[in-house]
Amino acid sequence: MLQLDALIRAVEDSKRLVFFGGAGVSTESGLKDYRSKNGIYETARNYGRPPEEILSHDCLMEEPELFYRFFRDYFLGNASPNVTHRVLAALESPQRRVSIVTQNIDGLHQMAGSTRVYELHGSASRYACIGCGKRFPRGFVIESKINVPKCDRCGAMIRPLVTMYGEMLDDDVVTGAVTEISRADLLIIGGTSLAVYPAASFVRCFRGDTLAIINRDPTPYDDRCGIVLHDTLGHVFTALAKALSLPV
Repeated sequence: MLQLDALIRAVEDSKRLVFFGGAGVSTESGLKDYRSKNGIYETARNYGRPPEEILSHDCLMEEPELFYRFFRDYFLGNASPNVTHRVLAALESPQRRVSIVTQNIDGLHQMAGSTRVYELHGSASRYACIGCGKRFPRGFVIESKINVPKCDRCGAMIRPLVTMYGEMLDDDVVTGAVTEISRADLLIIGGTSLAVYPAASFVRCFRGDTLAIINRDPTPYDDRCGIVLHDTLGHVFTALAKALSLPV
């Protein structure tokens, strides 16, 4: 309880808050994380290949049918923002700058209303033709009558604008995320084991007053944080919304 009270006070006092989130942020929206017992690494065994091989640039180019079958199953559902997404959006105000740095590609932070979101691994909401570069929305891919969507202008394959294994992170997104983290007075890490690099290394750029972490299981950064909550994000953010009288 003391740690939760400390987090509430830190949020109240914050002028530049950054939330750094991983797959655990979206599990309460029905999406799977990666490394838990019910995560993608455990439930994808029927594909015969580990997820990092399927979600790679090489697989997309060489075995697009496999890539898209997996991508549709795991990333093109009808998830909605949960209480964590909604509270983070509600925390934005003229007195408090809130930035989201996310490893997720689901777009749920924007759906909830957050206006400053750095998507380190891109977004499953945006697509582009690999031939002519024409952009397409998520709906075009979902409604495509074939598994591997094709451009209606040149006929080439359409790819999601996400960072695959084997590809580099977007320089502008990385620069923006690192800048926000380095200027924050409060950094909240949530729903991530901090096992994915280089994204996890961005936490080292924080120079502010309070570093907090919310995760069900211990992480390598627990001993560096002033506030550590081994709890669900839903429970913590529900309590935060109540304490701060946020409309979520």
